[in-house]
Amino acid sequence: MSLIAARALRWYDRHGRHDLPWQHPRSAYRVWVSEIMLQQTQVATVIPYFLRFIAEMSDIATLAAAPRDRVLALWSGLGYYQRARHLHEAAAICMRDHDGELPRDLSSLTALPGIGRSTAGAILALAHGQRQPILDGNVRRLLCRHRGVRGWPGDAAVLAELWKIAEASLPDARIDDYTQALMDLGATVCTPTAPRCEQCPLRDDCIAQREGIVAQLPQRRPSKALPTRQTCVLIACDDKRRILLQRRPRVGVWAGLWSLPEAVDTDSAQAWLSRHAQVGESRHLASFTHTFSHYRLQIQPLLWSNVRRRDRIGDNDDLRWQALAEMRELGLPAPIRKLLEGLS
Repeated sequence: MSLIAARALRWYDRHGRHDLPWQHPRSAYRVWVSEIMLQQTQVATVIPYFLRFIAEMSDIATLAAAPRDRVLALWSGLGYYQRARHLHEAAAICMRDHDGELPRDLSSLTALPGIGRSTAGAILALAHGQRQPILDGNVRRLLCRHRGVRGWPGDAAVLAELWKIAEASLPDARIDDYTQALMDLGATVCTPTAPRCEQCPLRDDCIAQREGIVAQLPQRRPSKALPTRQTCVLIACDDKRRILLQRRPRVGVWAGLWSLPEAVDTDSAQAWLSRHAQVGESRHLASFTHTFSHYRLQIQPLLWSNVRRRDRIGDNDDLRWQALAEMRELGLPAPIRKLLEGLS
């Protein structure tokens, strides 16, 4: 057993996390759902979402058969909604091609939407005890510091070096516990800021600790200034407190979610809405900014109260009137949900 593995496992037995909800039972399906949710999201945030999701989508067959809107509604607030769409699509593929189960080999797993090498490795190691490495964000940070790996981990050459280290460090036994140990060490000890090096079982031969460069590793991606875009969102509320919603396109930001209609300016918004309802003048609400990974979106909400719906406009695949009190039934982008909750 490698020195890293032996020390990590001793630490895990005493200090690791043994009561996470996806560990009991630790099935391939539960590991898969948790790993997808944990991508770019912290454990404390994921736990209540996981519990609600699993309570309703208890297995692959149930998930595959569920309406897309219900899957997105359960995901609403977690962000990065492409994860939920991929989860739904992959479940359908498993039902069609894999007898309703997640495949047990790396190549078949990584062929499913939304499952990369690290996620597949986690499923195989945690659920089936297969000797597969992982390299999620926490483990990348841990290995970068321990082995003194310079460069941004997203760079292909740096990533290849980290995979070699991860593979070389695998133990021959207790691969499930070892995998969880690395995740736990990265999440609770070798943290991005204020790491607790004095509690780390790997500190004695940690290059970053020895050279005093823990705070500099892993190196960050070269930064670029984020551009700012602007949009108006239309809040049309009728006398029964129903809001006009529009489904987002299948590709792009918030793809496939229900959201508020958008327009480039007030005049365009008024003209568009007049085709679907009898409206008066709009009222400007407080604008706000939502930051995506590649740009900032400045949002100006426009409110029309007591709108009279045109009889010829009904609910369809792209437009619907939804009661303000029933917004939880739909998958909405988090900033739009927060905006509408403010109205109620």
